[in-house]
Amino acid sequence: MSTDSERWDIGQVAAYLGIKVPSAHGQLSRMGIKRIGVDDTGPRIRALYDADEVRAAHAARPGRGARTDLAGHDSC
Repeated sequence: MSTDSERWDIGQVAAYLGIKVPSAHGQLSRMGIKRIGVDDTGPRIRALYDADEVRAAHAARPGRGARTDLAGHDSC
């Protein structure tokens, strides 16, 4: 992974996904995205995530109401 890639903190990830911060933690876990670093320049240490990885994983999610349990089955 390139060190000059865009990095997002959890607030930026949540804003991109359109969800609240606590939900973003769980969503990242379900998508298999791990932190790529930390920002320790402020008063608190913040985990950082690869923005391209977040975008790609979000784009690959099934759409609203998608029946993923029927994948590969022909309809009657």
